[in-house]
Amino acid sequence: MNLFWREMKASRKSLILWIIGIVVMVGGGMSKFAGLSESGDAMNDLMADMPKALQAIFGINGLNISSPTGYFGILFLYLIMMAAVHASMLGANIIAKEERDKTSEFLLVKPISRSRMLAFKLLATVVNVILFNLTMLVSAIAVVGSFAEGGAGSVVADIVPLILGMLLVQLMFVSIGVALASSSRKPKRAVALSAGIMMLTFLLSIIIETSGGLVYLRYLTPFQYFEASNIINDGIDPVFVALSILIVVLALIFGWKSYNRRDLLV
Repeated sequence: MNLFWREMKASRKSLILWIIGIVVMVGGGMSKFAGLSESGDAMNDLMADMPKALQAIFGINGLNISSPTGYFGILFLYLIMMAAVHASMLGANIIAKEERDKTSEFLLVKPISRSRMLAFKLLATVVNVILFNLTMLVSAIAVVGSFAEGGAGSVVADIVPLILGMLLVQLMFVSIGVALASSSRKPKRAVALSAGIMMLTFLLSIIIETSGGLVYLRYLTPFQYFEASNIINDGIDPVFVALSILIVVLALIFGWKSYNRRDLLV
């Protein structure tokens, strides 16, 4: 467990900064809702007249932005992107940093197997992601609830599935980052590669939204799995939940086997 606490301590400052960032974004973004809500359906009509490309970029497709949860749905697109950046960097860096910082040899001489070493690293990563999402959940319910007529309790049913989707997206990108760093002969590049894959899938999601004819490609990008409008209007799709879990499991199995086979740089 010493390795677990070592990883938690190493990622503490970064986690705090990310948490501050998302709390500020939620608070700052929702602070503009009061003015928009006064315009009622007029704002929805204005947004509906916007080009489809702009609707996709701003994440307003199918959302009632005159309601607190609908407006939060717009913010959710950017929040989930921030969460994906955090996760992709965290997953790759938790493996790559030992070779980057030349501390692999220090760990390898410890009386601990590679499998246990990786298990503790993954545990620390998952705890970081859970703390990130718990903070997101509490701040979203508190802030969005402050604008709802029924208070915080009235928005829980919409916010919880959204954050569950964010958690699954983060776990997918963490797993992909771990798999890339564990299998790469140059793990230092894994962080950039992981972030690059995340950006490509985000851009693919925007292309799918704007094209209208590429719906079959939505399975290739996690950003399509948990869209705010779909979750708020229809609930979370169990097919995408199952697919997310499958991606996480397969990526971790691949990363686990690769990490145990590869010669680490010391």
